[in-house]
Amino acid sequence: MSLTDWIVLGATLLTIIIYGVWKSGSNKNIDQFLMGGRSLKWYHVGLSVMATQASAITFLSAPGQAYSDGMRFVQFYFGLPLAMIVLCITFVPIFHKLKVYTAYEFLENRFDLKTRALTSFLFLVQRGLSTGITIYAPSIILSTILNINTVYTTLFIGGLVIFYTVYGGTRAVSYTQTLQMSIIFLGMFFAGVLVVHLLPDGVGFVKAVKLAGKMGKMNVVDWKFDPNNRYNIWSGLIGGFFLQLSYFGTDQSQVGRYLTGSSVGQSRMGLIMNGLLKIPMQFLILLIGILVFAFYQFNRAPMFFNRYEVEQVKQSSYAGQYNELENQYNAAFQERKNKTGDLIKAFDSHSPEQIARAKDALKLADKQSADIRAEAIGVMKKNNAKANEDDTNYVFLNFVTHYLPRGLIGLLVAIVFLASMGSTASALNSLASTSVVDIYKRIINPGANEQNYLLASRLATIFWGVVCVAMALYASKVGNLLEYVNKLGSFIYGTILGVFIVAFYLKKIRGAAVFTAAVITEAIICILGFTDKVAYLWLNAIGCILVIFIAALLNPFMSKPKPVLRAPEN
Repeated sequence: MSLTDWIVLGATLLTIIIYGVWKSGSNKNIDQFLMGGRSLKWYHVGLSVMATQASAITFLSAPGQAYSDGMRFVQFYFGLPLAMIVLCITFVPIFHKLKVYTAYEFLENRFDLKTRALTSFLFLVQRGLSTGITIYAPSIILSTILNINTVYTTLFIGGLVIFYTVYGGTRAVSYTQTLQMSIIFLGMFFAGVLVVHLLPDGVGFVKAVKLAGKMGKMNVVDWKFDPNNRYNIWSGLIGGFFLQLSYFGTDQSQVGRYLTGSSVGQSRMGLIMNGLLKIPMQFLILLIGILVFAFYQFNRAPMFFNRYEVEQVKQSSYAGQYNELENQYNAAFQERKNKTGDLIKAFDSHSPEQIARAKDALKLADKQSADIRAEAIGVMKKNNAKANEDDTNYVFLNFVTHYLPRGLIGLLVAIVFLASMGSTASALNSLASTSVVDIYKRIINPGANEQNYLLASRLATIFWGVVCVAMALYASKVGNLLEYVNKLGSFIYGTILGVFIVAFYLKKIRGAAVFTAAVITEAIICILGFTDKVAYLWLNAIGCILVIFIAALLNPFMSKPKPVLRAPEN
């Protein structure tokens, strides 16, 4: 990056931190630190909810996901609007009426302490692991730019986020997220415009999309029902609905965002805003990846996008073999570029036969390039069996750092940092609130004063920050970050959602039955997930349904019911 880019990056990050600390004010008690005094407007709530979900992984990995796998990932979000409606009708008013700090407090009122502790534990495990992945995403950028190991950049990013989250609490998180999302939308818009601008003369937006479509990348909707297919309309609507409902309804990182709303109406409007904007936003981010794919049909892409792994093999005894494959790849690119030009000319002819012939020729040339690349990855694996062969996280980063003008590179790098900081700060805040409210305050030290709980909240934030950084150091081995973090959530979200569905709608089922059902279900889901018996999105629906079914089956044989505590009347 140039000096201008470094200035833009540094100024943007510094502005965000100073703004967040300034707007947060002083935190005198646990309610202000964890809930922001429950005083935020709907647009703060909506943007904070979006920023928590749209981490650096979204802006770093989503374009790479579209580049390699097409647009079909957008189907993952098709269940989101319906989930928002259910949340607004059921979850939001109950949580607000009870004035809870965490979603899991309600479960003790409805069931018992052990059910609350179990769901809290499951959340802490899932969110602690996934937050480490969101910290790792921007460290990839720094390590690529500075050409240093991701260990050092991960420690730097983690320390930066821990600092302002510990100092400012949830108000710092929410206010910085509002500014972050504004900058993110602006930067991604400029990135999309510039990709189109950099395409060759005569190849505009429409032809670029048509080109990607002929190469199988515009697979937005797949109507075929297949439980082993990760992304189709059925897995998105059904599996995605259960995942989104559990994520926004039972994951404290999201519940904590809309509990900061000044009223039920403000929280509902914030969630509806998220439901309306999330799918178009994700579609446009994936579309940028499609445009980058079209761009690289005319401009030579690296044979492998992860520069660190390439340098490792080039410094080994396999360097000659790898360099030879790189020469073959360069020659194959020239052939593919020529065939791409033929397809663009065929579009102008409007002849279906000519277009079909040109498409088949391009696919053949593309396969030749893909075969050479696969052989090169094999050489990398020979040199280092642990080498990460998935480089989709580096696709958009490579384009940004090599082709965008000065200043904008710094801004787009800052966007990925901002997204990571926003989602990581929300996660640390939610991990701290769950640890303190559901475990420390309820079980370990229930009679302490507000200052004690405020200190405990800050210390819990530091603790989970360290845990998440440790997880981030492992994240280089997981492949595409966007896909992995959703897969990780699918192992747990269905079980937690099932517990909440029983709590809300099946009043006769008691705590002992639902606790046992949750433990059994989680064991089954882990077996299904680790053995890849079904596509991971379906784990959410299966987990939820299993908890409900097993709890209903066991309930007649379990202990007498615990009296249900009613919500206080306003």
